[in-house]
Amino acid sequence: MNTARGPRIPRPGMSEARQQGYCNIGDASAATGVSIKMIRHYERIGLLPKASRSFANYRIYSESDLHTLRFIKRARSLGFSIKEIGGLLNLWQDQGRRSSEVKALAEHHVHELDGKIRELQAMRDSLQELANRCHGDHRPDCPILEGLSTPA
Repeated sequence: MNTARGPRIPRPGMSEARQQGYCNIGDASAATGVSIKMIRHYERIGLLPKASRSFANYRIYSESDLHTLRFIKRARSLGFSIKEIGGLLNLWQDQGRRSSEVKALAEHHVHELDGKIRELQAMRDSLQELANRCHGDHRPDCPILEGLSTPA
């Protein structure tokens, strides 16, 4: 029967959905290590397809959805941005992709990480230099605070 919102699609009950290999959002979170809040966020921004729904309107996830969540989590752990992950997901799902595209993205990311490492090392060295100049005693003079108050 067609309604103003389109054809009605039968929705399974949760027990039937589980028999078909689906899981609810809590189980998806436990299986992937991605928080419920982040699963909803990834759906909202389009990294993860909108979840199917049970008869009671609970989100239900397939094994394919869980695999995508694991992919996203791993890419995040490697420091890829949400935008970069979107591009990686598109490449991952495109069987006609060229591996050179993926390698170029990875090498670009490595280059960005190298720059961040250099910045962090410089920050560490500057702070260590300030700490080395501080006597750390009862006197109010503090080279650390003086160093922080002057322009870099």
